[in-house]
Amino acid sequence: MPPKILVICGPTASGKTRMAVELALKHNGEVVSADSMQIYRTMDIGTAKPTREEMRGVPHHMLDVADPAEDFSVARYVDMAAACVDDILSRGKLPIVAGGTGLYIDSLLSGRTFAAFDPASDLRAGLEREFAQRGAQAMLEELAAIDPQAARRLHPNDAKRIIRALEVWRATGKTITQHNLETRDIPPRYQALTIGLAFERREDMWARIDRRVDEMMAAGLVDEVRGLLERGIPEKCTAMQAIGYKEMAAALRGHGDVRAAAEEIKLRSRQYAKRQLTWFGRNPGTCWYRWGSQPDIQNALRYSTEKMEEFGI
Repeated sequence: MPPKILVICGPTASGKTRMAVELALKHNGEVVSADSMQIYRTMDIGTAKPTREEMRGVPHHMLDVADPAEDFSVARYVDMAAACVDDILSRGKLPIVAGGTGLYIDSLLSGRTFAAFDPASDLRAGLEREFAQRGAQAMLEELAAIDPQAARRLHPNDAKRIIRALEVWRATGKTITQHNLETRDIPPRYQALTIGLAFERREDMWARIDRRVDEMMAAGLVDEVRGLLERGIPEKCTAMQAIGYKEMAAALRGHGDVRAAAEEIKLRSRQYAKRQLTWFGRNPGTCWYRWGSQPDIQNALRYSTEKMEEFGI
């Protein structure tokens, strides 16, 4: 039987960090972050990374594990996060996976494996050169000849996934479709009680997101992004495509209006929150706790503890 763990998920600014810490303090737990941007060092303000004060002495894992210039994959996250979870379990404590990156959470829980992946490999570099020389359509046609199912799902402009699919084929002799089908048969790595946090009214969520962006601006988001640019972090890398960094970098590079960039960040964050709710809403087993106009931590703690007792953790 897979070990039991707790997951706290929900859209941005829904109170996941606070709830995870409260539950960890109450139930002898440690937090494993499932946020695809909090993994990056020196990117603290724009990712809403918890401060030492907010952690309140609770160990947090999977924060600051990569440099902003790195190409960090979901496969790497699963390997590292699973090691953290297993270590917490071995010490008799409760792992609390908390975050808003649904793909990270689902992949960690499922036990899904990933084909060998090295972005610096000769194979990857060769495929990238080939893509540039032959063009997207020719590469997609090659993929269609070996894996028509995967090719039908991809747009010719989706260079990253076309190259990835061809890389899996050339490295393993298996299509990416075959690989994905095989990994679906793997039993889940963990049994998870998933508690989702959201607001009853969207307007309250929007207001909370807007307030968070204002707080980020007051805390020095502009200087944080300027520092990354001055360090030479490429604007095209994954980290700099994150909401908050992409918009502010564009404003700084073009000597634009940082206040207008902040308003753009609010809009993009609200749109992202909608996508997160759609992703997490697909899981029928999620136990949702919906805030009123403001989070009620004590009621949420009681609700969560009841669910945990029913689940057996």
